[in-house]
Amino acid sequence: MSNVAIVTDSNSGITQAAAKELGVYVLPMPFMINEETFYEDVSLTQEQFYEKLASGADIATSQPSPESVMELWDRLLKEYDEIVHIPMSSGLSGSCQSAIMLAEEYEGKVQVVNNQRISVTQRQSCLDAKLLAAKGRNAKEIRQFLEEDKFNSSIYIMLDTLYYLKKGGRITPAAAAVGTMLRLKPVLQIQGEKLDAFAKARTTSQGKSVMINAIKNDIENRFGGMTEEKHIWLEIAHTANLEAAKQYKEEVLEQFPGYDVHIDALSLSVACHIGPGALALACCKKIQV
Repeated sequence: MSNVAIVTDSNSGITQAAAKELGVYVLPMPFMINEETFYEDVSLTQEQFYEKLASGADIATSQPSPESVMELWDRLLKEYDEIVHIPMSSGLSGSCQSAIMLAEEYEGKVQVVNNQRISVTQRQSCLDAKLLAAKGRNAKEIRQFLEEDKFNSSIYIMLDTLYYLKKGGRITPAAAAVGTMLRLKPVLQIQGEKLDAFAKARTTSQGKSVMINAIKNDIENRFGGMTEEKHIWLEIAHTANLEAAKQYKEEVLEQFPGYDVHIDALSLSVACHIGPGALALACCKKIQV
């Protein structure tokens, strides 16, 4: 087993407690809320975040400071030979590019993975990195493997409200008003770098079916089809919507009997832009090592 530390950020949905169980390290993402700095899952819980969001607080996302990143790396390199750092998608934040620049000072001991994932798919990359390290791969080999594997995942997100997209300037007020009037449930997708529109559903039930069918289509046309060994990980994520996520898991299992389905909260960086009540369905192709 190679002596490699696996580092990610809280956009992966991995809590500080879960990180200890998994044997990985998580940088908490900073938030400016009414000009005060908070850190995800350290000084800001999910419940507190949604309370502040509902109160209309001024919330802005940020990226970990260079000092906090390098302090963690320096500490880990006293115990480990190398580090694999897996930040959120470079298309959604500048934290990946910042980490790549910082890693230049570490003479190859820190390998930053730019595989354009977030939330449950980013979490799976961390688990894959742990597996690769256990198989003896070094940090550079792990980075190369994960970057080559980056498009072997999909994530679809159904929004409950258009308010936060409008507030963030992602859609026009007129489009939001029409969508709200028609009670549309937009479904977004993350394929590679960007968060893009995918479909518009009239009801929550229709939106959930849209996501299931999209995942089925991806498995069939991109990931080699359904197999007896169930070579796909399935994941559900949500924003302050755990009970709905649990119910959705049962519906997903009806379509994918016998599969493992992991549930996580969507990262707060995503929640800032889409608000509470969202549901996401994702899949990752299991790696072969």
